[in-house]
Amino acid sequence: MLAKLAQRIGGRELTLLAAVVAAAVVFASLSPVFLHPNNVYAIIRNSTELMLIGLGLTFVLAIGGIDVSVGMILGIAAIAIGNLLLAGVDPWLAALAGPLVGLALGAFSGTVIVLGRIPAIVATIGLLGVYRTTIFALLGGSWLSGLPSSLSEIFAARIAGVIPTSYIVIVVAYAAAFVVLRRTPFGLHLLAVGNAEERARLSGVAVRKVRIAAYMVSGALCGIAATFYIANYRNVEMTVGSTVALDAIAAVVLGGTSILGGKASLLGTALGVLLIRMLQNGFTIVGLPSLWQPVVTGVLLLLALTLERAAVAGLFRRLGGLVAARRTA
Repeated sequence: MLAKLAQRIGGRELTLLAAVVAAAVVFASLSPVFLHPNNVYAIIRNSTELMLIGLGLTFVLAIGGIDVSVGMILGIAAIAIGNLLLAGVDPWLAALAGPLVGLALGAFSGTVIVLGRIPAIVATIGLLGVYRTTIFALLGGSWLSGLPSSLSEIFAARIAGVIPTSYIVIVVAYAAAFVVLRRTPFGLHLLAVGNAEERARLSGVAVRKVRIAAYMVSGALCGIAATFYIANYRNVEMTVGSTVALDAIAAVVLGGTSILGGKASLLGTALGVLLIRMLQNGFTIVGLPSLWQPVVTGVLLLLALTLERAAVAGLFRRLGGLVAARRTA
């Protein structure tokens, strides 16, 4: 039965689900506070921005790309939303500014990478510096604080008195991403580019447009995440988004999306985000200094990369065995 479940869900995803359950059991045994409804709600609430950014990075990694500037894109979008709220703009219009700013920055990042023919890691490290300086300039060396509570009230509202609006947004976003990846030409082209870019080009796929579009999707989702950020915290600090990229990349790779491209797991990304936020919350409750939390995330990322390398090595061994068998025959 477990074997059939693993085939339907995926071995990596099933392992992650077991890790989430194990983490819950361990932390609950160390502190009765961990499974208190208020703490569970806090874990899920603190996962919302990372869920969206991780979803966007799933598209980017699926084409074999990467973007370490996603935290700064979130920060710039959050500043735009915050300034509009302070100017008295309707909260729904202010919220719309987030994905629009993110979309524009994602398009810029993708254009620099694709048309400039710069390796994604090099380009986005450079853009990380540019966007971070932009944040400092926009904030003028101080926090953007005292924001109205209008967005907080919108996303804290509960449907049927039970389900927060923010959760519905996350579910809809992941459902839409599933349809795009599995049921549309764009999704098929995205995975084809990640699997074999030159073959996809020869098959008529507009590779450049697909790659830029992946970064645009990621940017737009960062912008939506910025809306949640403003709703949750009602301020924008100077260090906004500084650890987001590490957490998001770790969650996506841990979830089974290949950093080499061609494979994407939305369920894995969601479980990876949940595991990282659970660990961070649990370590805080048991008294582990916050300084060590990025270490845990880094270790998880290294573990995920090790697992992927082992899987790739196993694939090459199997291919080599098939080639040898055919030659013998």
